[in-house]
Formats: sequence, structure tokens, C-alpha cells
Amino acid sequence: MSEPRIWAVLPAAGVGRRMGGPLPKQYLPLAGRPVIARTLDRLLALPAVHGAVVALSPEDNHWDALGYRHRKPVHRVPGGAERSDSVQSVLHWLAEQGGTRDYALVHDAVRPCVGMAELERLIDRARDERGGLLAFPVRDTLKRDDGDGHVARTVDREGLWHALTPQLFPVMALREALAKAGEAGLTITDDASAMEAVGGRPRLIPGEATNIKITRPADLALAEAILVAQGGTGA
Repeated sequence: MSEPRIWAVLPAAGVGRRMGGPLPKQYLPLAGRPVIARTLDRLLALPAVHGAVVALSPEDNHWDALGYRHRKPVHRVPGGAERSDSVQSVLHWLAEQGGTRDYALVHDAVRPCVGMAELERLIDRARDERGGLLAFPVRDTLKRDDGDGHVARTVDREGLWHALTPQLFPVMALREALAKAGEAGLTITDDASAMEAVGGRPRLIPGEATNIKITRPADLALAEAILVAQGGTGA
């Protein structure tokens, strides 16, 4: 029997309204290449990753125009209205392709600065524990508002972590967790929260603060500066 494979899974069916431009944020140029292309390059450069599956809106006509190619397989599947719907679509496709023993490395398409060292750390540690996620401890003081724009109280940051992506889980375990969360009407903000909802305890793997998510125009300049510092702006 062949070894379980690891598939990079990119839910990218969103339109990124906060960027305010004509293009979805995953297609915006970043140091001369679209954001999603740089993200895929990072993930597919990892020897442990077999290939990628990208979930896109059925109306997305930017992907074909991008013409992304890689020596590893890259597949497109229809995305859904919510991020979890897109992930489920990919997991269903992988199961149909015989990937029931495989792992899904789910990553935001707009996190192009993820580092190779943190990717390797995640795979090495999370695969042994049946799942985990990149994260880093909260360092700033946290405030909870009172609903009227004033501070209600200061929140104890002890034991709190910023959740990042990628997050690595077995395909079938994550598929079942997302399905059960959906049936229960739970709000799922990331894949780890779906696993938590069914009793899982995903491993927190130390990630880097440079693994930023591009959501606003200013983030593009910051991401480019990070890529330059990492030496990762080559075509």
C-alpha cells in the first residue's frame, strides 16, 4: 500500500471586498507575480507535498488566464459560499480520487510569506499527532469592548495563541468534522475549530509572525518587504 500523500488545499473562492479593487485579492500582483502563484510556489516547493487542489468560484475567470503550471499536479475544484464549503469541496474531490488516507494541508491563498522552516516543522510534528496548526503566542495586551466603542475589560493573554495557516489534518477526519459542525450549525472560522468541535485537540506548532494574511491594500507592501527579506521574490 502506498504512503499517504499530503495535498496543499487552497480555499480561494472569495472576492476580497476589503481590498476595494477590481481583482480578487489572491490575483493581485505581488513583486511581479499574482499572490496565489507565490503562495502555491511556497507550498509546492516542500518535498513532502504531493500536489495542490485549489477551490475557486465557478465564475472565476482569472485562474485560467493566470496559466499557473508546476511539475507537481495542481487541480481546480468548485468552491462554495463559505471557506468551510470550499474546503469540503476539495476533501470530497480527494476522497473520490482515492485519497482517503491522505492529508490536507489547508492554507489561505493570501498567505504567500509562509516560511519553509515553519512548513517543515508543521508537517514533522502534526502528522505524527494526527493534526495541528501553525500559531504563535499572543504578545500584545488584549481589550474587550463594551459594544459601544469603549473598553469593557482587559483580557488575560496567558495561554492565548494567534491561529495561522497552514493547518494539517487527515482528509477523512477533517471531512467528517466539517460535516458534523455544519449539521450542528456551528460557526467554523478555521479547520482546527471543526476538529475541536468533535473532540479533537490539534497540536499548536510555533509559526512566524511574518506569515501574514493579505486582507488590506497596505498588506501588499508589507508582504513584498517580507519576501525581499526572505530572498523569495524571484520569478
